[in-house]
Amino acid sequence: MEAVPKICPVRPPGVWIEGGSIVKLVPQRLLGGAAIVALVVSACSTGATSPSPSTNPTATGSVATSVPSAALKPVTVEWWHITTTDPGKAVFQGIADAYMAAHPNVTIHITMLENEIFKTKLATSMQSGQVPDLFQSWGGGIMAAQADAGMLKDISSDVASWKGTINPGALSIYAYKGKQYGIPWDMGMIGVWYNKALFSKASISGPPATWDEFLADVTKLKAAGIVPLAIAGKDMWPSMHLWTYLALRIGGGDAMAQMVQTGNWNTSACTQAGDQVVKLNALNPYQPGFKGATYDNEAAAVGNAKAAMEVMGQWAPSVEEADSTSKKGIGTDLGWFPFPTFTGGKGAATDGVGGGNGIAVGKNASPEALDFLKFFSSVYNADKINTSNIGMSPVVGTEKTVTDVNLQAVLAGRSKATFMQLYLDQATSPAMGTAINEATIALFSDASTPAKVCQAITDAAAAQ
Repeated sequence: MEAVPKICPVRPPGVWIEGGSIVKLVPQRLLGGAAIVALVVSACSTGATSPSPSTNPTATGSVATSVPSAALKPVTVEWWHITTTDPGKAVFQGIADAYMAAHPNVTIHITMLENEIFKTKLATSMQSGQVPDLFQSWGGGIMAAQADAGMLKDISSDVASWKGTINPGALSIYAYKGKQYGIPWDMGMIGVWYNKALFSKASISGPPATWDEFLADVTKLKAAGIVPLAIAGKDMWPSMHLWTYLALRIGGGDAMAQMVQTGNWNTSACTQAGDQVVKLNALNPYQPGFKGATYDNEAAAVGNAKAAMEVMGQWAPSVEEADSTSKKGIGTDLGWFPFPTFTGGKGAATDGVGGGNGIAVGKNASPEALDFLKFFSSVYNADKINTSNIGMSPVVGTEKTVTDVNLQAVLAGRSKATFMQLYLDQATSPAMGTAINEATIALFSDASTPAKVCQAITDAAAAQ
């Protein structure tokens, strides 16, 4: 059994925890002076300890300045996140509980929302000028728009002393115009999650390396009575990643970057990607009712072995488990492979579509909110994120705690990527992201054409 680090569950007024010991802050005036001294009154634990969520101790462990916590005003930190299922839900709650135990004047008020509901509620809240202290963010264009609207806090100076503990590439996704507005807690890459047992049943010996092989495997799965691919038509964004990968594999990183930057999507890479989706559609590969399916429905189809594949990010295993009937998913039958290459395409096999999850900081966030964010980003908590398989932390030195075989494969893919495209609906503005999602799902639903998709996205860019 893992040694559980001890952060004492109850901290009386005037007490903080350092290195597993209870340290009592005694006003020196009671002892004949004006300073505050620290007296160790008892040990809370031996063994491994989590980082103390306290900014009081100096490097030597003594107290430079402090105020008895009885004198601290109550502070509530509003934190909105989208990790609505276990184990992630429990991990996040545990981090908040540990911080509150060491800071009894601080209440971390958590609001959990499903992905699409979160986006709608956050947008509505911001329109009224209200914003949570801390909230789910994917960085990129949407975060930039929030910053331009004055909804975010510039935390550059607040994190200056510890931002070096975060992978700089991941950190940069949450920076805009030289200012830091958030911190990543997960960074990975989209790939294809598949059911090894269903592949074997369809006489498929291994993952496809090329798009042509992928289409051939879809045909084999259909012939064996297996749904090849689950997608979420209602939520739109999952299938958008598949289309993005096709455009990247066909046109390469330079073409993808140019389309994003110029807003001109009337390119051969865009139309050819659409042509390949049309070829995929012709094989009728998706689960019944996919047009009205949410992401949870998609994950459940894979987690219940009702579909052989989904194109999804590093969080897929935990969501498949949570949404499966057994709450265990498909176990060791689950595998991962990088999105197939396209024969004759300009994109490298190592090019990736990816990103992750982070926490943006609202405009009125308190110092306590920033202190909690620092605690959340500690090595100890990052390791918890890794070992629970809810993400892949970008905190430096935590790579070793990514122990899941499939996530190790994702991590290897991330490390080899010579070009990484942030999810298009996050890399662009909110309006552009919506336009891309709506245009591409129409293609998967046979309600549009490749040329119309590219024109619709170009028109959206021109309207910015």
